[in-house]
Parts: sequence; structure tokens; C-alpha cells
Amino acid sequence: MRGDTVLETEDLTKEFAGFVAVRSVNLRIARRTIHALIGPNGAGKTTVFNLLSKFLSPTRGRIVYDGHDVTALKPAAVARLGLVRSFQISAVFPHLTVLENVRIALQRRRGGSFDFWRSKRALHALDERANVLLADVGLAPHANILAVELPYGRKRALEIATTVALDPKMLLLDEPMSGMGREDIDRISSLIKSLAMDRTVLMVEHNLSVVANLCDRITVLSRGEILAEGDYKTVSANPAVREAYLGTGHA
Repeated sequence: MRGDTVLETEDLTKEFAGFVAVRSVNLRIARRTIHALIGPNGAGKTTVFNLLSKFLSPTRGRIVYDGHDVTALKPAAVARLGLVRSFQISAVFPHLTVLENVRIALQRRRGGSFDFWRSKRALHALDERANVLLADVGLAPHANILAVELPYGRKRALEIATTVALDPKMLLLDEPMSGMGREDIDRISSLIKSLAMDRTVLMVEHNLSVVANLCDRITVLSRGEILAEGDYKTVSANPAVREAYLGTGHA
């Protein structure tokens, strides 16, 4: 049900040679919501994402996803449970077409190999779903263009499409709006909002206007610790949050 906790951390801590990058972070992410992780540079956001997606192991603490203790699991194992980071599987093949990139992600979802040797007829059976995903992210007119020829913002849209092709229960999106113009931002914001109708989204995002308009809840990190949590109105009015952002160009 919407609102129950799908991901939580307990005392999540990561140290590097005596430097504490993340200290005793206790997150609670509600199911089918859009939750943002924000903070000034060096706040520990990327380290938290690396811990949640299992590219780093915590020094101490626990990570529980959908009732499973995933603290000791490998990245592929948590992905199979439905917790997928945007770049984790969605690496774009630059010299394949946009359509072929999404089709490969759909093949991967079946749990087998990429099936490069299968007949064209068998592979084209995935085209209908692939084209729907491309339409969702505004890439339908670019289906037959090589991925390498896409502008940066469109490549990010393609990465999201290939991630969604895996039908994850929860998406970790690392700065999904980075490098995008207003039109692309509006399109991807609408897509993320529609995805959260039956999925959970946790995103790191520096564009605070996006966070304000899109996210149900926000966690603010500073120096590896949770500084504040709540909706945008609550955290933006917090004096400690304003002080943490002082001089970073954000209000």
C-alpha cells in the first residue's frame, strides 16, 4: 500500500581511512512516493546512493528493502529484488540505435542473455513495448538514431527508459535532470511523477525547483548526517538548511 516503508536504513555509516563520509543515517522511504536526497557538495549524497545500490559496503548499519535485509548483498542481487539505480543496468550502447538500446534492456529483464544471435523476428517482438517506453520519455521520433548522436539531455532520457524497461519496484535516480533544458526537465518530471504511481523513486537532485514541484518528501544531508526532513516548505524554512546552503548558490 502507498505510504508504508519500502526502504529503510538503520545507523548507516561509511568511513574511508578514518574519514566519516556518512554518519548514522536513518532513512525511511515510503512506498510509491518521490523522495529527494539533497545537500551541498560533499554532503554524502553519492556515498549514500552507493551504499543503497551496494556499490559500497557500510562500515556499520543495516539496509532493509521491501522486508529483505540487503546489507550484505551484491548490486546484481538487489537489482533482482527490484531496487535499480539508473546507471546500474542502463548503460547506453553508443553505436546502437535508441530503439535497440531499450530492446536490450527488455531482453535483460527476461533474465537470460542479450540474445544477439536470435532471429530478427524474435527480437522485433519486443519493439512494441520498446516504442511505448520511448514515447513515454519523448524519444519516439529518435528511435532509429544512434545513441551517440543524441544530445546530452536526450541520452539521460534514454537511460531512464532503459531503466524502466527492467520494471523496477524502486528507482534510484542520480541527478536525472542534470544537463537538461526546460523542455526536457518538464518531460522527465512528468515521467517520474507517472512512474511513482506504482513505483517508488529516490532521487539525488541539485535543481531545487524540480525538487519543490516533484517530491513528496525531502531529506537534507550535511557533512554525512541528516540535517532535516519533511516537505519542501518545511525544509526550505529550516534555518540550519539555509545555513548549510549558504554560499552554494541555493536558497
